[in-house]
Amino acid sequence: MNPPILTVSDLSVTFGHGPGAVVALEGAGFTLAKGETLALVGESGSGKSVTALSVLQLLPYPRARHPTGSILFDGIELLGAPPETLRQVRGGRIGMVFQEPMTSLNPLHNIARQIGEVLALHKGMTGPAANARIIELLSLVGIPHPEKRLGALPHELSGGQRQRVMIAMALAAEPDLLIADEPTTALDVTVQAQILTLLKDLQARFGMAMLFITHDLSLVRRMADRVCVMTGGHIVESGPVADVFESPQHPYTQRLLAAQPKGRVQRNGKMPPVLLEAEHLRVWFPVKTGLWRRTTSHIKAVDDVSFRLRQGRTLGVVGESGSGKTTLGLALLRLTQSTGAIRFQGDDLRQIKPAALRPLRREMQIVFQDPYGSLSPRLSVAQIVGEGLEVHHIGQTPAERRERIVKALTEVGLDPGSADRYPHEFSGGQRQRIAIARALVLEPKLLILDEPTSALDVSVQAQIVDLLKSLQERFGLAYLFISHDLRVVRALADDLIVMKDGQVVECGPAATVFETPHQPYTQALLAAAFGTTQ
Repeated sequence: MNPPILTVSDLSVTFGHGPGAVVALEGAGFTLAKGETLALVGESGSGKSVTALSVLQLLPYPRARHPTGSILFDGIELLGAPPETLRQVRGGRIGMVFQEPMTSLNPLHNIARQIGEVLALHKGMTGPAANARIIELLSLVGIPHPEKRLGALPHELSGGQRQRVMIAMALAAEPDLLIADEPTTALDVTVQAQILTLLKDLQARFGMAMLFITHDLSLVRRMADRVCVMTGGHIVESGPVADVFESPQHPYTQRLLAAQPKGRVQRNGKMPPVLLEAEHLRVWFPVKTGLWRRTTSHIKAVDDVSFRLRQGRTLGVVGESGSGKTTLGLALLRLTQSTGAIRFQGDDLRQIKPAALRPLRREMQIVFQDPYGSLSPRLSVAQIVGEGLEVHHIGQTPAERRERIVKALTEVGLDPGSADRYPHEFSGGQRQRIAIARALVLEPKLLILDEPTSALDVSVQAQIVDLLKSLQERFGLAYLFISHDLRVVRALADDLIVMKDGQVVECGPAATVFETPHQPYTQALLAAAFGTTQ
């Protein structure tokens, strides 16, 4: 066993001062050796990310404090280290992949400049050599045609592509320690497998240690040598992965391992009427070149897609990042321009004027992929969830609206007492639940769910799946469920469409597609998710 490169001892973190201080982490300790992978697992808010940010001293001081603890990295005490020391360590000897790439990347700089900054600061690499290295890194993490994407800004990439750029930045300086905070959250299953293989290969090549934070227990089995299970700011169980997973000792670990989205959809009775229908739907983005910016070609984000979604049913939409899933959802709500027919309850949405469309917005809601980017940082949770109630004049009094807000927060597993807090005070998974509550509070007929469980740990995933099933049965909701997590899709979807490069390559009843996929692409997706095409 190699000597530890990272030793964390009796680490505690509090936010605030005095009697109102919140203890986020208490008495945490672990070691990590070169070439070893240690996983931190637990539910949202358990202290995983706080632990990771503490290592690099990235918590918001002075509001965040360390009453006790030591963080020793290769003989260097990081807790209270001077800025010069931290600048050398951050991004150089310790790389970090953050949970939410859109908020971690600079929206004003292209990706080549952002990766190049790491190379210049820590490797002294500039010019053609840096450019070649950037292309190599982007290729390693699976960005197609990387030489053509150097000038791309973060908003021009899909969620999965932005996550891959973050991984490329973290690996640019070939660090001794990589902290990966949910590194595959936004990635589809095939790219997830590629990224995990890449991380393992790079780890073996450079002897890199890895602190791997995830809510996906299947990834822990695959990636980690040892695991620490966290809840309520404490490490409640730790040890070799095989020992902890095969014979968990703590009741929390047992509950965590037992929590998985279960079951398959089974329907009886007659077929309900069609709620949403798309025919030959296209979303083409023009590519303009030359001095006069003439349109020379198109990016076919959605290309001739047709389907029907019935009342009280769920249509799953799966495919790799950039396949057009999210663009399809936005087009259906008329949030991006499209051609073709979109009919909701028999009315062609493309023929309805904006003023007449507003009342329909209540019946068609969306949960976006990036919860932090879709929540206003200036509004409290109560204001965010209640904004739709005011816009659509639901509730006669503030007290009645508050009651609806409390009910929505309770349904998604959030403490109603947190209604007056702000988005930055919640974990990633908790923010996703706020976004779901905002949509559900209006009791819509159609809910477009764009990766609604991607930021949630497995126990909350199972709760959200059960919640969505319950709401669907009670209110007859229809879901368009966009996801790369095929286990969740299998538990929810009646029908399934598989997208690739903007087109539908396979569709049909979900049970049929999962059990007997015909297209090689679908077979590859299922093999990456389940290890088999069945």
